[in-house]
Amino acid sequence: MAGKGRGLGVSALVVGLLGLVLAIGTFAHLRSAYGASTMSGSSMRPTYDTGDRIIWEHVDGSEVRRGDVVMFTPPESYGFDEILMKRVIGVGGDRVACCTTVGTQQRVTVNGKPIEEPYVYGGDADGAHQSYDVKVPQGRLFLLGDYRANSNDSRFHATDHGGTVSVDAVRGRVTDDRRTPALLGAALVLGGVLVLVGIGLGIGAWAVRRRKAVQAPPSPWPVH
Repeated sequence: MAGKGRGLGVSALVVGLLGLVLAIGTFAHLRSAYGASTMSGSSMRPTYDTGDRIIWEHVDGSEVRRGDVVMFTPPESYGFDEILMKRVIGVGGDRVACCTTVGTQQRVTVNGKPIEEPYVYGGDADGAHQSYDVKVPQGRLFLLGDYRANSNDSRFHATDHGGTVSVDAVRGRVTDDRRTPALLGAALVLGGVLVLVGIGLGIGAWAVRRRKAVQAPPSPWPVH
């Protein structure tokens, strides 16, 4: 009985500590590597719509590339400071202009070449019927929403660095990969389960020891 109680106690300690380390480590990694938001507007339709749950990975702004969808803190010219989502159209050194006609469609050009934008709402790459021609400074990004007729983006802040946004304002890059966050979430749950199992084993070890103490025979020697 004593060996059983001791074994349960050791198991409780090992399992509980393993679960605690797994849960804390996974939670810390999730917090540092990913963020989550819910779309509150329609400026990124049809790619992302109001109410969609968005997962984004924390990256340095210098890592993003054309076509990436980023989360960023807008400059003061936007009039509010909540995190926004837009698509990167131009990076430092690019020249972004609107628009040129290709066939029957208006197209945004980057460095003089019309770009393919299958993601824009209704195929309308212009939306605002407002021309612009911006040389993106180094360390800055030119950002547009996918719903060009309903997006507050770089086009409307020309007096602030041509409407561009500093790479330092980027908080993350939107990812459609749900597998990695899901695996991390499962590891977090597993860690919590192991902690509970460890607690259960600890209670079992305590119960075994208590039962042994109650069942122990009295000493045959008189006490003086």
